[in-house]
Amino acid sequence: MSSVPQQDQLEYFINEAVKARPVKTAVVQPVGKNGLSGAVAAAERGLIEPILIGPKAKIEATAAEFGLAISNYPIIDVEHSHAAAAAAVELIRQGQAETLMKADIATAELLAAVIHKTKGIRTERRLSHVFVLDVPNYHKPLFITDGAINVDPDLRAKKDIAQNAIDFCHALGIAQPKMAILAAVEKVKASMPSTIDAAALCKMADRHQIKGAILDGPLAFDNAISAEAAKIKHIDSPVSGDADILLAPDLESANMMAKQLMYLADADSAGIALGAKVPIILNSRSDGTLARLASCALASHMVLNGKG
Repeated sequence: MSSVPQQDQLEYFINEAVKARPVKTAVVQPVGKNGLSGAVAAAERGLIEPILIGPKAKIEATAAEFGLAISNYPIIDVEHSHAAAAAAVELIRQGQAETLMKADIATAELLAAVIHKTKGIRTERRLSHVFVLDVPNYHKPLFITDGAINVDPDLRAKKDIAQNAIDFCHALGIAQPKMAILAAVEKVKASMPSTIDAAALCKMADRHQIKGAILDGPLAFDNAISAEAAKIKHIDSPVSGDADILLAPDLESANMMAKQLMYLADADSAGIALGAKVPIILNSRSDGTLARLASCALASHMVLNGKG
């Protein structure tokens, strides 16, 4: 893949995915306007081949109400959202779908089916979420993890979160992403567990327990994003000012950081869950069309580059 342009970064990923083939996508509970229209828009753009799973009458009623053409897409009729999630996961297990797309279902309900001990599609890796942001005043896509799944990850979980994000970047053509492991300060402090975790993760990378990226941390947000800020604080880092991935200490800080960039810095965003046997397109119900299309495109890159 050629280098990502500084502007319209999410559109770039969409356009690259359109050049390939649409991926077979199990769309879970598309009974509302946003969930169904997002799937239809992605299909019409050539990103996915949707399999709509949910109460057929509700899906068709929503399509009729909002003028969405769904006659070309198969519908698996199930009674409720819990059954829709289970049916979607079973399609993945049978090889009849390549990715999952959250529509009008709670994230926790969908992921419960994904990680089911006997009927799920979990792997040895912990699931994690990545926000992909096109920030107008940053020179490349910014990946923030984990802002949606792991509330207070320990070191073992952070190792998986880091590797998931690195593998994701590889699928997008970023051969050696730079990861900043964030804390409130840039020095290791015994009283701040996040700084100790950051140092341990960097040493794990040195020992090839985490592979395929350049890691540095602990770094405060300013030191990760701004080479000038790092210089002022006498931090010599190959990551400062050029980070691809920001690994946050916990879900709350990652989620707030991402949403601050969206709402205060006009960043466009997409979201995907990683670590299962297939990528999971995990949008918020408030996400617009670009976010949904970009999330589908990101899942497509994972599937078609052998990372899903």
